Amino acid sequence: MQLNFAARELAIKLVYYGPALSGKTTNLRSLHDQIGGGCGRLMTLETKDDRTLFFDVLPVSFRMGGESGLNLRLKVYTVPGQVVHASTRRLVLQAADGVVFVADSQLSEVENNAAAFLDLRANLKQMGRSVRDMPLVIQFNKRDVPGARSDEDVQELARKGAEPVYAAVAVRGEGVIPSFFGLLDVTFRRLEVEHKLSERFGMTPRDFLERTATHLGWGGKVDELLAKCRVSGAPASVDASVRRAP
Repeated sequence: MQLNFAARELAIKLVYYGPALSGKTTNLRSLHDQIGGGCGRLMTLETKDDRTLFFDVLPVSFRMGGESGLNLRLKVYTVPGQVVHASTRRLVLQAADGVVFVADSQLSEVENNAAAFLDLRANLKQMGRSVRDMPLVIQFNKRDVPGARSDEDVQELARKGAEPVYAAVAVRGEGVIPSFFGLLDVTFRRLEVEHKLSERFGMTPRDFLERTATHLGWGGKVDELLAKCRVSGAPASVDASVRRAP
């Protein structure tokens, strides 16, 4: 988190992490399309085989209403999933405030999911951080493909962990916005515990979610948004301590 008191600007960095071709870039593209005028230009750098080589940046910037008078910047990145780009993943992950782990639902990708999760854990450890303390949301993407894990299997995995778990079909935009707001929820709650933002700016985590949702065009209740596409499991909590590889 970067906090500029003079400009009253709060910058939050969110990172989409996961194995190669799990749908991280597709999530950002869909998020960008669904937000529309609420965000800046989506920047990508890809190789000839359509894999993100470095990262995508999706800046969302707006002024929070009410008494806070706070300029909010949400900086959203993805990491390259290929094993050879380990150093780039560490670089992008630095100073992250929250992570969406995008798991591939295909049974054939179980080992790659596990390896990518262990890579996330190892990179955080090198930075002096822990996956247990990182605000984390798990998204099982590609729920529509043949050979995907069953709903019962995903639900069982969700019950074993403490982080929110979402189902998604990112190519159709399903589960993308709920996963994003699920991450915003756990991330801002963590920042509130660490930095007392409600005392400094008069803005509670609920205020933050509602104002962000309104700005980005969500007309319904925030609780409905957080529950949409949510897989059964433990409720979102900043005290989550169980982290299992998807």
